Amino acid sequence: MTNSSARPSSIRQLATPDAQALAGLVSALDELQTVLTCCERLIAALARDGERDDLTVESLWTTALLSYARCFARGPLTDEDVTSTRLRGEVLEWHKVLRKLRKHYADPSRNPREQFTVGAAQDAGGHAAGIAVTSTPHAALDDTTVRQTGALAYELSGIVERRITEHQDRLRRATASMSVAELEKLPLIEVSPERL
Repeated sequence: MTNSSARPSSIRQLATPDAQALAGLVSALDELQTVLTCCERLIAALARDGERDDLTVESLWTTALLSYARCFARGPLTDEDVTSTRLRGEVLEWHKVLRKLRKHYADPSRNPREQFTVGAAQDAGGHAAGIAVTSTPHAALDDTTVRQTGALAYELSGIVERRITEHQDRLRRATASMSVAELEKLPLIEVSPERL
C-alpha cells in the first residue's frame, strides 16, 4: 500500500473523507472475502451426504449472510452496484432475498432452523388428552443458493477492488504533496514492526 518498496518508518493517520471511504472499502472487501470463504466451505459441507454437520452449515451460512449485509450497511456498496454486475437474471431480487435471510438468521427472538407450535391433543371423544409440541423445519440450505451467493460476492469484490485502487491513487497523490511537518502533525498509528 505504500508507493515504494522500502519499509515505512512510521504510519500517520489520515482522517479525510477519501481515507474514511478507503477504510470502508477495505472493510467491505474483507467481508466479501469472508462470504466467499464461507461459500467454499459450505459447498464442501453440503456435498457430504449423510455426514452433513448441520451446526457447521448454519454457522457458515449465518456468517456469510451477516458479512454480506455489512457491505451495504453504511454505503460501501449499493443496490446499483448489485445491478451493475455481469450476472444475469434476477440479481437484485436475489440480493434482497439475502438481506431478508440475514434478518431471519440474526433475529434474536426466532429460531432460524424450525418453527415450533403447541397444541392440545384430543382423544377419540374430542376431549383434551394432552399437549403436543410440533415443529416445522425451515427450508434447508442447498448448493444452488450457496453458489449464487458466492457468484454475487465475487462480482462485488471486483467492484470494490477497483474502487480501492482509485481511492489509494487519490490519497497517494494528496499525501505526496504534503511536507514532512504536515505529515508529522497527523496522529501516529502504532503498528508492530512485523506488520510494517
